[in-house]
Amino acid sequence: MLLLRGKSVTWGITVACGAGFFLFGYDQGVFGGILNNEDFLATFNNPNSTIQAQITSTYYLGAVFGALCSRFIGDRIGRRRAIILGCIFLTIGGALQASASTLPHMIVGRIVGGFGTGLNTTAIPMWQVETSKQHNRGRLVIMELVLNIFGIAVTSWMNYGFTYLPHNSVSWRFPLGFQSFCSIVTLLLTLIMPESPRWLVLRGRLDEAQDILARLASKDPSDPEIAESLQVLVNTVHHEQEAETASFRDLLKNDRSQTLRRICLGAGLALMQQACGVNIIANYLPVVLTRSLGFTDRMALIISAVYSHALTLWATTSMLAIDSVGRRPLLLIGAAGQGIAFILIAVGIRLGTHSTSILSVVFIFVYNFFFGISYLHIPWLYPAEINSQSMRNVGTSISTTTNWLFVYVVVMVTPIGMDNLGWSFYLMFGIFNIAFLPFIWLFYVETARLSLEQIDRVFEIQFEGGRGMTFKAAREQVLLEAEIAGESGKGFVVNTTDAKCSVKHMEGL
Repeated sequence: MLLLRGKSVTWGITVACGAGFFLFGYDQGVFGGILNNEDFLATFNNPNSTIQAQITSTYYLGAVFGALCSRFIGDRIGRRRAIILGCIFLTIGGALQASASTLPHMIVGRIVGGFGTGLNTTAIPMWQVETSKQHNRGRLVIMELVLNIFGIAVTSWMNYGFTYLPHNSVSWRFPLGFQSFCSIVTLLLTLIMPESPRWLVLRGRLDEAQDILARLASKDPSDPEIAESLQVLVNTVHHEQEAETASFRDLLKNDRSQTLRRICLGAGLALMQQACGVNIIANYLPVVLTRSLGFTDRMALIISAVYSHALTLWATTSMLAIDSVGRRPLLLIGAAGQGIAFILIAVGIRLGTHSTSILSVVFIFVYNFFFGISYLHIPWLYPAEINSQSMRNVGTSISTTTNWLFVYVVVMVTPIGMDNLGWSFYLMFGIFNIAFLPFIWLFYVETARLSLEQIDRVFEIQFEGGRGMTFKAAREQVLLEAEIAGESGKGFVVNTTDAKCSVKHMEGL
């Protein structure tokens, strides 16, 4: 079999990851349209808002358990095998949901499918980040999220089409069963792509890591540059293992690796992504449009599909900014814009006229823009970047678990909140967004244009410099080290060890 090399490998991994996130988006959106399906409601004895919320949210409860399990198995079986295992669970879960005729049957299917999603959404960002060059790492992850939103758009149009078969069970069984087809496609694509070389080094499989590094760089495995990159990865892993362990007691120590701080940054961003209100829109936009704003079922599905296409556009546009503008400025802009949009959505619902309903829809699309350029993708990218090699699986698993736990909470309370709190339910999420701003400004570290090894070095420099050393200054020193070492900023691995010595030598002159 002809092995892919160079950019073909990177794009192949991106397509496989994108297929996984398309499935993730499809799963997010599929149930929002089905909740108004007449045959579905009749099959399950017309469940009330509380039961509907429980059916929808059990998927995310399964995702919580899947992400938690990644903490224990991710570094043992590898990125690819974790994704393959997740796809197996998703295939089974989709089949169970499509064949369900009772609530327990449906709930089991939702939990099984959610478990697979928890595994996938932990492993996929790590696999992409660990096989990408530093100058385009953010853009490649955004491509996955573009496909994620495209998956939501597909569900909207599919559910819209099936409104013309309101009394036929195929109108909801086919959309649920289609999950299994998507998961099989993702599994097959993942099978033919290589493992992360950084994970292989972590497991001591150096020959395989060297071969994959050579394929990624389109060079011979014996090339001196490949040997140097492999040695940097080996040295990084050994250095980290000496400085830290994965035990929870040692996570509380504020050592030079700053493990706890880095895990909290990733998990905090995952919490913000859910507290910003995205899953009110992603899971319940048709319901919001019909119950809170008075639109018809079909018009609600059309608006939902257009919303998803617009979000795809803004996410695609943000690829131009993510690696040049950076993560932190986009997070600040996004939080401010989302907060204002949600407040004005609440105002439109509170006034309750036809004109103000249109106003609310307009600001739903304004929210769409700010979310699309910021919180759509950065909370998935950042934890995989910010954590060290030996703690990447642990940190990403914790952040993904946090994400799914709060997805579960938001999805569970949204129907109840819409029914009981009305406009003030939406106002609450506007306030949450504004509250993010000081936390992002004070605590979040910029990772754009840094290799994963350089990000580790930023935290070490800041720790060694004490209170007088800011993260901005530490980042500037790391960039200086790379300049002294002659690094182009377009590689998979950057050697900071020699550069560190060079800087110390220069300071001593």
